[in-house]
Amino acid sequence: MTIRLADAAASEALGARLAELVRAGDVITLSGPLGAGKTSIARGLLAALGLEGDAPSPSFAIVQPYDVPEVTLPVLHVDLYRIESPAELDELGLDEARHDSVLVIEWPERAPGHWPEALALTLAIAPDGARSLTADVPAPWKERWLQT
Repeated sequence: MTIRLADAAASEALGARLAELVRAGDVITLSGPLGAGKTSIARGLLAALGLEGDAPSPSFAIVQPYDVPEVTLPVLHVDLYRIESPAELDELGLDEARHDSVLVIEWPERAPGHWPEALALTLAIAPDGARSLTADVPAPWKERWLQT
């Protein structure tokens, strides 16, 4: 399934729709080139979960946690762009946090195969500047994804 996102506002709106569907334990991966809108989707999700103000890209922090009451559901916004090896994931504590949080992971290709049950969203930049989003929807997301 491919979705056209005309601009950053459309990417944020998709994130807001995802916020209505997520549950603790869910993983959403966001792939695509720099500037494709990965962080815009994460920002839309976080804003819809109640985050006031801007959500910074976790490029340098690697993991940016958001917890209740800041948001209605704990979220870890993760950017793996700067990790050198998948072995570094153990140090981040993502597997432990996953059970009671939503993980939103940018650059998941830096840890291939680590989240097989993730809703995997891949963004591409179209010639007209819009974004094309392709979703790889795993079994746990099949019924929920149809609502987006």
